[in-house]
Parts: sequence; structure tokens; C-alpha cells
Amino acid sequence: MKIGKVPENVLKRSILKKTGCKRSEVLVGAKVGEDCACLQLKEDEVFVISTDPITGAKEDIGLYAMTVSTNDLASAGAEPVAVMVTALLTPDTTEEDIKKIMTDLSENAKALNIQIIGGHTEITEAVNRPILSLTAIGKAKKGEMIKTSGAKPGDDVLVTKWIGLEGTSIIAKDKEKELLKKFPSKMIYDAINFDKYLSVIPEAATAVKSGVSAMHDVTEGGIFGGLWEMAESSGVGLLIDLRKIPVKQETIEICNYFDINPYELISSGSMLMASKDGNKLKLELERIGIEATIIGKCTDNNDRVLINGENKRFLEPPKTDELYKVICE
Repeated sequence: MKIGKVPENVLKRSILKKTGCKRSEVLVGAKVGEDCACLQLKEDEVFVISTDPITGAKEDIGLYAMTVSTNDLASAGAEPVAVMVTALLTPDTTEEDIKKIMTDLSENAKALNIQIIGGHTEITEAVNRPILSLTAIGKAKKGEMIKTSGAKPGDDVLVTKWIGLEGTSIIAKDKEKELLKKFPSKMIYDAINFDKYLSVIPEAATAVKSGVSAMHDVTEGGIFGGLWEMAESSGVGLLIDLRKIPVKQETIEICNYFDINPYELISSGSMLMASKDGNKLKLELERIGIEATIIGKCTDNNDRVLINGENKRFLEPPKTDELYKVICE
């Protein structure tokens, strides 16, 4: 395609026809020439907005973009309502490529009951792979928003599902042929399909009702990055048992093969939570079929300590995600 905005006929037939669900809150949505969207909320509700780019995935980029942006809202205790999509695409992009991305976005939006209300689609030489950046808009009751900074000394620290799900899925898709030479096909197929676990909206909704203190979806930097960010924003210390952090065997095998650290691997699908009563929250999550593990406690000092048997070390600020050591080679 030519550099610049996509042609209007492509916009109409391959983008504007794929906008997820229709939401009653949307007064003005995606249309040709419409630069702004408009949403109406009740007097006792607030907007919650988050934005995220997807730069590390080649396959199923729409799935990852929709999931990551809406997971941010869920971690704040908000119900996702709508998203705006900015797509920066390479000159060799075809209309079929655009239609596939939009179909992926639309189908995932429908599954989450979300409307795509606008955005921007451009062909540019400034990128060497497709980049999607989504701005997600949600709603929450006034005064009921959950903050990453809400963790308190004495709170239990929980992790839902397993760490490394997103990174494992991305790597398994990107390096499928190479991995199949080393591992059983079932293992790689299972790893690819970790993307079915990526939404944290169900556990977030349950946690809000169960009095969670803080939530943080585990994205770039992995569980180590997520723990640091929650502790730093809350002004608390941590005492974390490394052996209790849940991780799938497929993730361990793939990380060992590529010599990367699963604890520093992008981990959408896993929610980090702090709760005054971790056992109660764990039971509530398990009632809806969500695995949850208590991995430690928040403390009243600035030490962020990782315990591994007799060994002890201090958590460090987030580093570059391990994913890029594999997919950027």
C-alpha cells in the first residue's frame, strides 16, 4: 500500500465494519471523518483510561493488543467499555492483512463486550513490523477504583494462574518450527494456546467484590517487574517465596531452551494482588475456576526480599523483558 492513511474504501469495508459490540454508553463512535468519540456515563461513575502498544508479537497481534489494554482496566477494578485503535503498518501490508487484524480485534472485542469506537490506521516506513496501540476506556463506581498503590503492610500477596503465559505463547508461535525439532508437538501446541488464559477480567471482577487492596496485571518485566512496581507504588516491602510462584512446565522448558528467565518474561494472564485476607480471596477465585497462589506478604519496610530455600536476595527494578532476547534475534 502507499504511505499514509489507508484509502477510504479500505477503511469502510475492512475496518469500520469490524468494531466489536455496540455499547449504549457510546454516543459517537467510529465513522469516516469523525476525529472524536463520545461516551456518556452515570453521575456516580468515572472514566478509567489506559493505553498500551504491542511491539513484541507477530502472530495474533489483535488478541494481545485487546487483552493487554483491557487487563489494565480490569486491574483498576473497572469494566471495559470501548477501545480506540492506532495501527502503524509496513508498506508491504495488504488489505487482507488489515482485515485479519481487524477481524481479530473485533472478535476479541465481542468476546469481552467492548466497542471499537475509532482510531487511526496508517502505512509508514517508520516501522519494520505492524504496531498496534490501543487506548482502552472503562467505567467504575466513584470511589471504588482499585490502585496498584493500595497494598499495605501485612497484606498477603497473590498471583493468579501462572506466570509467563503471554511470553510463552508468543515465543511458541514465533519459533514453532525450531521448537518442534526439540520438543513434543503436544507441548508446543499447548504453549501456543496459552493465549486462551490471557484475560484477567474475570478474576479482577471477583477480587473487587472480595475487598482486594491492590491489583497489578503482570506485563513487561514479568513477575519480578510486577512485584517491584506494586511495592514501589505502595511504599511497602515484600517477602516473597520464589518456589511458590506458579509457572507451567512448558514455560520452564522453553525458557531453558532459549536461556531466558521466566520470572522476567512478559506475563499477561497473571494478576498480582494484595489482600488483607489472602485465603478468603483465594477461595473466592477458585470458586469461579481461577487458580490463585499466595506467594508472600507485604512488609512495613523498604526491603523487597526473594527467598529460595536457604537463599535470600533482593528484588531489583524491572529490566528489559526477556521476550526481546528471543524475538529480536
